[in-house]
Amino acid sequence: MDVSRARRLPLPLAAGLCAIALLGGCSPAGGGTAAPERSTQAAAPVAARDLEDDYRQVIRDVLPSVVQIDATNGLGSGVVYDTRGHVVTNAHVVGRERSFKVTAATGGQPVTARLVSSYPEQDLAVLKLDSVPKGLKAARFGDSAKVDMGQIVLAMGSPLGLSGSVTQGIVSATGRTVSEGRAGGGTGATIGNMVQTSAAINPGNSGGALVNLDGEVIGIPTLAATDPELGGGSAPGIGFAIPASMVRTIADQIIRDGRVTDSGRAALNITGRTVLSDDYDPAGVAVVEAPANGAAGAAGLRPGDVITRIGDDEITTITSLAEALASRRPGEKVTVTYVRGAETRRAEVTLGEM
Repeated sequence: MDVSRARRLPLPLAAGLCAIALLGGCSPAGGGTAAPERSTQAAAPVAARDLEDDYRQVIRDVLPSVVQIDATNGLGSGVVYDTRGHVVTNAHVVGRERSFKVTAATGGQPVTARLVSSYPEQDLAVLKLDSVPKGLKAARFGDSAKVDMGQIVLAMGSPLGLSGSVTQGIVSATGRTVSEGRAGGGTGATIGNMVQTSAAINPGNSGGALVNLDGEVIGIPTLAATDPELGGGSAPGIGFAIPASMVRTIADQIIRDGRVTDSGRAALNITGRTVLSDDYDPAGVAVVEAPANGAAGAAGLRPGDVITRIGDDEITTITSLAEALASRRPGEKVTVTYVRGAETRRAEVTLGEM
């Protein structure tokens, strides 16, 4: 599946089913009395109103923490991270710029924000507002470990420049590993443990908030899937968000140290390139450089070796290598299968850090 940046391209609910069924007027099997039927029908509007009230309350609580970011290449979104005016967003939203105009999703005059640091490897960046407009408040970030399939979520941001827009869906899956293309200025990041959602993610949503019904940010919407059969057009209902735990890990380091000092991401510490078979099919990753003090080099791999497998994961391209590593941690031991000359070998590698 291909993914594309949610900011630039024309991209691309189930917990309310009880209310829907009630509104439809369920009748008891075998023909019951009139009283239970009246009771069921009377309950339906109440259940629907309760859910609507939940939505309205979440929007009132969270929208003052969402901003629109105006960059030269287009519009994106951001989330107010703390009371000092730090804003977290996507690295692909800020690009190579250093200064931005930021407007509260609830309206008001734009203020200037400056880049603190960007971490393209995780597609995250932190800005600092020159002044904090009245009404803006820091968001509450949830526990990624508690995010589960079927949860109702709301995506808040500025899709197509429509500031303060809200879409609704569910958590469709967790633990997705997704690679972002470089086309159109993407970072090319491969990101693990992504939250998949059916909430609409459109250009401008990138960097905004994916929120649960407790008003907690559980992710930063980043990518929307594209359908090759639609010419790279939108694949409706398939979007991805960086989990809140990773957002906090990266943002805290940037705010404290001005840069990421501990990525928590595993690496082989090599420079590599995709190689092709005689039939021009991707056939592995050739090692171009493998420093002796790096993970692969210390395990005996050297330039010219072709990596074909990490653990049970087949490696055919640089992207598949990145995806295989995205779910692993530094210090983890893995078996790396590689070809040297005509011989297939295996090495036990203790993974390093990106």
